[in-house]
Amino acid sequence: MTVYRLFVANDLSSDREIVPSAAQAHYLLHVLRLSEGSQVLLFDGSNGEWAAGIASVKKRSCLLRVTGRVREQTPAQDLHYAFAPLKQARLDYMIQKAVEMGASVLQPVMTARTAVPRPNIERMRANAIEAAEQCGILAVPGINAPVKLETLLKACENRRVIVFCDENAPTASPLEGIKKLQGRKPTALTGPEGGFSPEERELLLSKDFVYPISLGPRIMRADTAGVAALALINAVLGDWR
Repeated sequence: MTVYRLFVANDLSSDREIVPSAAQAHYLLHVLRLSEGSQVLLFDGSNGEWAAGIASVKKRSCLLRVTGRVREQTPAQDLHYAFAPLKQARLDYMIQKAVEMGASVLQPVMTARTAVPRPNIERMRANAIEAAEQCGILAVPGINAPVKLETLLKACENRRVIVFCDENAPTASPLEGIKKLQGRKPTALTGPEGGFSPEERELLLSKDFVYPISLGPRIMRADTAGVAALALINAVLGDWR
């Protein structure tokens, strides 16, 4: 039987008692229909994964008692994902898939053609937590406040390399290009639905730490491009090796 995983904003330790949020309690008691004595797994992003049992149940709440650690904390891979925010449903999908693909930091980037001027950071975080609970990782990725493209470039200079998904790049094997970045800290970058403006693309290509890659002969939607780029980076530089 599948044991439900729950992210809690507590420092977990043996015998600690945890009161889940109202939404978490509703899910445990009324969606999963768990009862007193049922087992769950908890993680807080810092102290590994812990077994816990439902110690008591009320109509709309419950108490969890931690019994022991089942997995030690492991470090997240150093893979950042920078993206132009999309409209709600597709942004939800993109956040969830980026977490599943191992992104450790999610960075919204505001571009000339970004369709969403004020992305909902709390909604992004909720989607990231849900994805982390489902895919078995022990840390929830950090979600940064939106920045302009110029700010992202300044932050990455001398620190990280940007793998720029450029639909105008020559169609060639992106794996060969990414192999050249061995030993560097990667940030995948995808643009908005309308692509980067000519001025933005010129700015990106002027930086020696920006590496344009093609994602093949087909033009992908922005959310699909993000998954493809993260998969390629994982295959060459990340935890798929």
